Amino acid sequence: MPADTYRTVARRASAGFEVRGSEFVGHVSPAETVEAAEAFVAEVEREYDDATHNVPAYRVRADPLREYANDDREPSGSAGKPALNVLQGEAVENVACVVTRYYGGTNLGYGGLVRAYSRATSEALEAARIVEERPHVRLSITVEYDDSGTVRGIIESSGNAFDAAYGERASFEVRVPIEEADELRDRLRSATSGRAEIE
Repeated sequence: MPADTYRTVARRASAGFEVRGSEFVGHVSPAETVEAAEAFVAEVEREYDDATHNVPAYRVRADPLREYANDDREPSGSAGKPALNVLQGEAVENVACVVTRYYGGTNLGYGGLVRAYSRATSEALEAARIVEERPHVRLSITVEYDDSGTVRGIIESSGNAFDAAYGERASFEVRVPIEEADELRDRLRSATSGRAEIE
């Protein structure tokens, strides 16, 4: 996978509106894998299981790029494809979207559905904020307590997000841009004389 930047969303968000009695709510989430995208879709479907439709669409950076959309019983091409078209038009990747619809009793027609599903996706993307991102890897680092302060200091100075856990040994989960990962590995190994276990 190339280490170039790509467009994605900064966080989860939702946005809703009403059209002729039908309520539409767009939900988007960052999703770095197909599994994460499908888990988000399943989570929204569970939370809004009383909705008339939950229409999913996602684009995930893989080799090749994975794109998926489903109309969830709306007329063919009127729901999932418009949602996916918005993701494609904004050129966002590693993004999952679900548009929830509560039917309000008035048929919107094919064009009305296309507009509503497109709008719900656009407004949710806007709420989630589109950002430039670089491909990342996750490093798991495990050390004895004697080395934990040194390791934590190096990770903090790298400016990358991390989680620390202190059990029998200290462990750190770090999210690092791909092109910086080797250098961070080298620094950690060097500072701990090779004692740091890095996966």
